[in-house]
Amino acid sequence: MNITERLQYIMKLNNLSASAFADKIEVQRSSISHILSGRNKPSLEFIQKVLAAFPKVSSDWLLTGNTTTNESNPSNQVQSEASPTYNSPTTSLNKHEGDKKIHKIVVFYTDNTFEEFRQR
Repeated sequence: MNITERLQYIMKLNNLSASAFADKIEVQRSSISHILSGRNKPSLEFIQKVLAAFPKVSSDWLLTGNTTTNESNPSNQVQSEASPTYNSPTTSLNKHEGDKKIHKIVVFYTDNTFEEFRQR
């Protein structure tokens, strides 16, 4: 179900025509027509107005079609992926710290691109 279908679903549940829906969320009727026909995608302001007019509608469901649960909270997943834990280096590596300098660091991304950082 795409966002247009979810908007139509909200309209159906509330027995609203496109015109009545536009009036309820305080947007121009042509905006609704263009979104429902697929000509335009809803803007952030439009989404905010829908969510303000229909407080029982989940923002996650409206945007993605997914319902959130405590077990699969996307913000927790992003946080855990962004901050992995590393073990501290052993003391045998630390005693050679004076003779070693970083020459370059290469970061590989999941889309098969990379960035190379060199000391200046």
